Amino acid sequence: MKTVIVWFRNDLRLHDHPALVTATQDADVVIPVFIFNNTLLKDGHSSDNRNRFLLESLTDLKKSLSELGSDLVIRAGSASTELRKLALEVSAEDIYYSADYTPYAIKRDKTVKQALANDDINFRGFPGRLAVSNLNALHTKAGTTHKVFTPFFRNWLEVQRRPVAVLPSKLPAIPDALDVGSIPALETITAKINLSPNVLPGGERAARERLHDFLENDIDDYKQANNVMAVAGTSRLSSYLHFGCISPREIETMLPETDGARAWHRQLAWREFYNYIIFKFPTNADLEFQERYRGLTWDDDPKLLQAWKDGQTGYPIVDASMRQLRAEAWMHNRARLIVGSFLTKDLLLDWRHGEAYFMHLLIDGDEANNNGNWQWIASVGVDPAPVFRRLYNPSLQQKNYDPDGVYVRQFVPELKLVPGEYLAEPWTMPEDVQKTANCIIGTDYPAPVVDHKTARLVALDKYRKVTAPA
Repeated sequence: MKTVIVWFRNDLRLHDHPALVTATQDADVVIPVFIFNNTLLKDGHSSDNRNRFLLESLTDLKKSLSELGSDLVIRAGSASTELRKLALEVSAEDIYYSADYTPYAIKRDKTVKQALANDDINFRGFPGRLAVSNLNALHTKAGTTHKVFTPFFRNWLEVQRRPVAVLPSKLPAIPDALDVGSIPALETITAKINLSPNVLPGGERAARERLHDFLENDIDDYKQANNVMAVAGTSRLSSYLHFGCISPREIETMLPETDGARAWHRQLAWREFYNYIIFKFPTNADLEFQERYRGLTWDDDPKLLQAWKDGQTGYPIVDASMRQLRAEAWMHNRARLIVGSFLTKDLLLDWRHGEAYFMHLLIDGDEANNNGNWQWIASVGVDPAPVFRRLYNPSLQQKNYDPDGVYVRQFVPELKLVPGEYLAEPWTMPEDVQKTANCIIGTDYPAPVVDHKTARLVALDKYRKVTAPA
């Protein structure tokens, strides 16, 4: 009788789960397991919001497994130690898992494989994390690594996809004598005081409900609506994709043939592009991809950094975006670009501050995508463009993407009564208008912490000096 362990990580679903489905075909006994460790819960990339989302997703996964006759085994400790111990206890010949591509995951999996080698336990990775799982199949016509998104995207579209893995109607029961453990209570791993109040629920059921709602109601208008910050025109699937509550490959098979769907599919490709980049260039986790910008000298101003985090910069669109992050542990993609540009090119602060803060709060905080997007907006990463093209005027961004001020007024209530003609630049209000609007600049709402026009010139000069010939 053959026993296979299926190690769940960031693949917390049953639908289209190649490792799980193959295990049910290969073995008489299948043991699903999830392992809590201190790196997951308490390292520099951990997040109270993501921990809550994780617990909700695991609770949902356990329920789904139980409905099919199985269960979810919970262990705590190092993956290599706990997996080996469990495998020896149940006499498992194999451990199956969904492959991941970040430097941390690759190092962890190598350690696990080494720990199992002397016991002759096979450690086998499966696709499922990405729509295109064979990242080595993606390369330029010259055989080199893609560093620009558009040719990557064309290549990505052409790569043959695997079939969606079909979930069986019943799963093998785990041995009665096996201690399944328990999912820890939220208060034992997360400080509730640090949790954002208005956060999407975790789990595969919630993911599939959100997906179906998006496909039925929003996807056809996605191309026109995804940049309108006051409209719920985005999919809000990023956190579910991060935790693997839903499969990107399965989603591909459900997309209609519309311009909106094609535009959304392109965004899915960006997610895969950054996974590809961190896999091919693991030093990106700490260093700028473009070596010429590793010599940039960033300012060091804790007060400015805190004003940015608190949404107190005096630029309404920036402040609304940062307050949305605090409230929802999520932020509109256009908002991420605006606040990223503002941090690095108006405040002249290191992009790594922004990357770390996002990882601290976001439920979709993902090493590959967070790093890739921050390097992109800081103009130091792959897919390069002239610095000025990603140096955004926050007032103009507000006028373009929140023209009626609905988004700003939602998250910055101090500006609720400010007339529309002043909303993008409230510091320009005459005193009598400030009084009428109950918004005295410098008292009720801050004056701008920097002057954008001046900061823009300083930023361009900084980047130019780094790249200028000696």
